Amino acid sequence: MRITSKGQVTIPLSIRKKMGLLPNTEVEFVIKGNVVQIVKSTRPGSVRNNRLLKQMTGKATVRMTTDEIMALTRGDK
Repeated sequence: MRITSKGQVTIPLSIRKKMGLLPNTEVEFVIKGNVVQIVKSTRPGSVRNNRLLKQMTGKATVRMTTDEIMALTRGDK
């Protein structure tokens, strides 16, 4: 495997599947001696979007159809 001129490498599909590395997964590089490991990020900021989505899901208090909402945002009467 080679590193591109932009410093990129392709993680083989079999490894991505086994480790659950989906698109947009945050990862970190860990250096141990002469070895570099790629690990899923555990930093609190790395899962911010997931926490935000969980907090917002199901919080609507107004029952409107999508058409009604679109009419409001478009200014339809």
